[in-house]
Parts: sequence; structure tokens; C-alpha cells
Amino acid sequence: MRPARTPIGLKLNRTARIVGRAFDQALTEAGGSLPVWLVLLNLKTRKIANQRELAQAIGVREPTLTKQLHELETRGLLTRQRHPENRRIHHVELTEAGEQAFLQLRDAAIAFDRRLRAGLTDDETAQLADLLDRLVDNVGGRDHATPGCPNTSQGRAAERKHTVAQPRTDTKRKERE
Repeated sequence: MRPARTPIGLKLNRTARIVGRAFDQALTEAGGSLPVWLVLLNLKTRKIANQRELAQAIGVREPTLTKQLHELETRGLLTRQRHPENRRIHHVELTEAGEQAFLQLRDAAIAFDRRLRAGLTDDETAQLADLLDRLVDNVGGRDHATPGCPNTSQGRAAERKHTVAQPRTDTKRKERE
């Protein structure tokens, strides 16, 4: 027997895949990728002491991050310096080219976010964010939320500090009515 409605988990999964692919495409067109964006974003917006902390912030294993960092270092986007007292620890910093790449990808992310919010009012966007948070809570996922995304009130406050204000969209609702 077919359910009367599509299960919310299936709809959410399908939406996430479609939106994720579109975001990846936007980042690719800006000269990056989601992994590059997550590295640059975390280096720019968080106080990261070393490579291990960066891996934890992004939610990847250290060997995976090491490969990504090697590629970004080869491209001149960051530098890695060994800790003088413990050579297993690397301190990672953006170069000037990395700062420029961050700005390009940030602009692409902002443009994508505007596209995603098209037709939604500020209230609808806030409600959607709250509903998504509730879904995460419903599955006990607060401790396992998507890496690189703020999942605490402290993280959301840091995210707000580093995002550009979005244009008001309240007029769009009036246009639809």
C-alpha cells in the first residue's frame, strides 16, 4: 500500500541531493569545490591551531585532510609549518592567493544562498531553519551534525558574524499574494 504522502525523510534526502549538487556546481564555476570551500572557510572564520583541529572542524579524517591540504599547498592557497617542538603537528595558514580564493568562493556561496532563498520571506527562512534543526534533534543528530556547519548556538553566532547580510525578501510574499 502506498503512503498518502511522501515520507518527509525521502523528500528531505532528495532535496538535499539536488541542492547539494547545485551548490557544488556553483563552487566549481567559481574555481573551487565543497572540500576546498570547507577548508578555506574554517581557516578564515575559526581559530584553528593545527591540522588535527582543522580535520575535526571539517569532519574528515586526518589522512584525507592531509591529501587535500597538499593539493591546496601545491596550488599556493595555504602554507603548512611544522611545530618546532612536535614535528607531527602542522600549523596551517592561508596565503594571499588563499585569501583571494576564499573571497571568490564566499561570493559564490552568497550568490547561491540568495538563489536558494528566492521567493522566501525572512520569516519563512527562519522557520525553515528552525524546522531543519528540529529534524536533526528528532533523530538525535545534534552531536553528529554536518561537519563544517555550526550546530551549536555558539557556532551559529560565529556564522552570523562572518556572513554578509542578505537582502530583505518580505516584499516577495506580498507579490505572490
